Amino acid sequence: MNRLQQLLDIKKKDLLSVYFTAGFPDIDSTGEVIDALCEGGADMIEVGIPFSDPMADGPVIQHSGSTALKNGMTLRLLLDQVEEARKRNPDTPFIAMGYINPIMQMGVENFFKRAKEAGIDGVIIPDLPFSNYINEYKELSRKYDLPMIMLITPETSEERIRLIDEHCDGFIYMVSVASTTGARDRFTDEQVAYFKRINDMNLKHQRLIGFGISNKGTYDEACRYSSGAIIGSQFIKCLEANPTPKEAVADLLQKIGR
Repeated sequence: MNRLQQLLDIKKKDLLSVYFTAGFPDIDSTGEVIDALCEGGADMIEVGIPFSDPMADGPVIQHSGSTALKNGMTLRLLLDQVEEARKRNPDTPFIAMGYINPIMQMGVENFFKRAKEAGIDGVIIPDLPFSNYINEYKELSRKYDLPMIMLITPETSEERIRLIDEHCDGFIYMVSVASTTGARDRFTDEQVAYFKRINDMNLKHQRLIGFGISNKGTYDEACRYSSGAIIGSQFIKCLEANPTPKEAVADLLQKIGR
């Protein structure tokens, strides 16, 4: 069975998914970061595909992406590096997260085939329209056993949420706020009301909350209202502030009280 689905079947609460941009801070950092996250106990790892126009990303992740591109990171190199890291880390689910343009340049089926070979367990494409997923990607997703994880926001209609719950696999990525990524100190009452509203829908898929999780309070609250939390910008900051990926992971875990 797919490693991501195995994890979701076994663990229903307090999941920690950590995002980082491949090729940041250095072109050869990808494997070291994956190793450190696996050793540190991350439940799953989102490997970011750097792109020149990342519309959903805040300044921290934008900076990591532009640095990675300057370092020479490409989608093909990313998958080669993931494949090497997979040999050392056989169990932790890896998710490829990136925008549609680099994937289309590689060829969509070529990407799915190579991602599967490299040990990827799921795919997140924030700018992929749902209709394109249904018409073009769903069949490939299931052919290669690579769940396509779709995002919802506070502005996503109930009808669309139920369609995503019906047609997609893996988990549902709950974006906590209708804006770009970035660490925040706390969730607002409005955000908590959104979390509760989605809970009340009794969806069949598990949900993880991302965007704005930076400390123990936001991590605990995300876990309270969903199956777990996704952390990106805060971890990128930790990678910048610490001399090694291992120390960056320890710094992150200390910040979220895990």
